[in-house]
Amino acid sequence: MEMFATRSKRGVAMAVLIRNMLNEIEQLADHQVYGRVSGIQGMLVEVGGVRGSLSVGDHCMVEARGGRQVLCEAVGFRDGRALLMPFESLDGVGLGSRAQTADSQPTISPDVSWLGRVINAMGEPIDGQGALASGDVPYLVRNRPPPAHTRRRVAGKIDLGVRAINTFLTCCQGQRMGIFAGSGVGKSTLMAMMARHTSADVIILGLVGERGREGREFIEDDLGPDGMARSVVVMATSDESPLMRRQAAYVTLAVAEYFRDQGKNVLCMMDSVTRFAMAQREISLAAGEPPATKGYTPTVFAELPKLLERAGPGTEKNGGSITGLFTVLVDGDDHNEPIADAVRAILDGHIVLDRAIGERGRYPAINVLRSVSRTMPACNTDEENVLVSTARRILATYEDMAELIRLGAYRRGSNPDVDVSIHYYPQLDEFLAQKKAEKTDLASCYQMLADILTPPGEGDGQAG
Repeated sequence: MEMFATRSKRGVAMAVLIRNMLNEIEQLADHQVYGRVSGIQGMLVEVGGVRGSLSVGDHCMVEARGGRQVLCEAVGFRDGRALLMPFESLDGVGLGSRAQTADSQPTISPDVSWLGRVINAMGEPIDGQGALASGDVPYLVRNRPPPAHTRRRVAGKIDLGVRAINTFLTCCQGQRMGIFAGSGVGKSTLMAMMARHTSADVIILGLVGERGREGREFIEDDLGPDGMARSVVVMATSDESPLMRRQAAYVTLAVAEYFRDQGKNVLCMMDSVTRFAMAQREISLAAGEPPATKGYTPTVFAELPKLLERAGPGTEKNGGSITGLFTVLVDGDDHNEPIADAVRAILDGHIVLDRAIGERGRYPAINVLRSVSRTMPACNTDEENVLVSTARRILATYEDMAELIRLGAYRRGSNPDVDVSIHYYPQLDEFLAQKKAEKTDLASCYQMLADILTPPGEGDGQAG
């Protein structure tokens, strides 16, 4: 039996190899154009002799010492020469090195068999589990979103398993939300909770410019075997080139678009958009673009909507959707810094993680009063909206008087609304706290909130 199983595995691997080769042959160009390296400055390579053969975004192979091929991307042009940036080290590249044009429009060919796999920004496997099968349809790495008038409306709640989000910040399929926080406030932990507990069909996780050690920890400890079985992880660590980090974000959306077109409800999570913006800033500055706000170039703010708009509901034809959750690392806990401000204007809501709440020991440290879901209250029933608005009012009243209450300067009976908030706040604070492995579905979330806000002796689920 073992011999037959081994032969079967070899046969499958051979079939995958042949299929991939045939797809690559079909995509080969009918001619090649060569140029020569005429200058190198930092990470920027100038190549002459390719006039008319390259455009911005095209790929080019530069030959280094020993025959090593260095993949580069055209990022601009100057004095009749192409300006290239490498995806890897330029060691061994010198004046006169040959440059060969490659893909005019870089693509990947995702397949259902990619579920459970970890890939890099080039769509190549990095998990040691063998070659990836190549799908029949190539997807542009830098694809465009469907035309606005053909997209379905955002509809149907998605269960993310986190009480604070399910109730106060309810998300719908195809919605795009940002998770805004400073470093060390719990963005990655919150993403891990949603990845483990979500009701989505497929999870596409993009780790852009993150710590290398976090990849395996996230896969093994947070996703686990069951979560990984319905996930594809795209990873580009902080030590990789800015082109690799930027492309990891594009590839994450391209893989999500494939599963959306299969009619799946996809949860696409990216950590983080800020590091995508930083990578684009490095590329633009190297190409000579002048900086604008806080060193970010105009191209950064042009690329953000092109990336984020690719998430969202699909067309009536495919029936799928991409629910996007994008983390934003706010600089110095300033939630109005340029990238946070730009992303917040593009997305359909934002989840704010507050360092002060985390320091009090409540996790996830979501500040529900500063967070917004733009699909609420339209996606809720009237009863659910009453519960949420009542709870918000109680939390807001307590926060307004928090200093006086903690100092003992408030006297009970002075304000009935404050008295109510003092009574309910500890229970609501406990409701918003949740352990990493704890899951609460949508229906249970609203029932728990109703139980907290229902006065003793009433069982109608209405808030008091």
